[in-house]
Amino acid sequence: MEPKRILLVEDDTFTRELYEEVLKDAGFNIETAVDGEDGLSKIKIGGFDLILLDVMMPKKDGLEVLRDLKNNPPVSQNGQIVLLTNLTHDPVINMALSMGVKDHLIKSDITPGELVEKVKEYLGGKSQDKNQAPTHPES
Repeated sequence: MEPKRILLVEDDTFTRELYEEVLKDAGFNIETAVDGEDGLSKIKIGGFDLILLDVMMPKKDGLEVLRDLKNNPPVSQNGQIVLLTNLTHDPVINMALSMGVKDHLIKSDITPGELVEKVKEYLGGKSQDKNQAPTHPES
């Protein structure tokens, strides 16, 4: 069985490299993007089982990426999108959830091991079945 493909869209170099390393060590196939524009171009190609999307990024923030996806669906279907953020109790999170995001993870509150466990959880449920996942966030 092929390893699950995950796209990690994160502008902070330390966080991106740490998450990439722990997810690769857990057996996932990881692709990264360094900002919202880079991430959006990869998401539009599609084929990812899970997308981890930072909220605060240069060029395009996470919400702009979600809006663009709603208006221009990817060529090939993607799995769920999970926000990565340090914002807590913020209207941005509620807005993203209303746009079809599966969940959000608070980066400052999660250990690398917990990240791996959450990713496994997102990929393991029936709702993560690639054939049933939405092609883009719903409104």
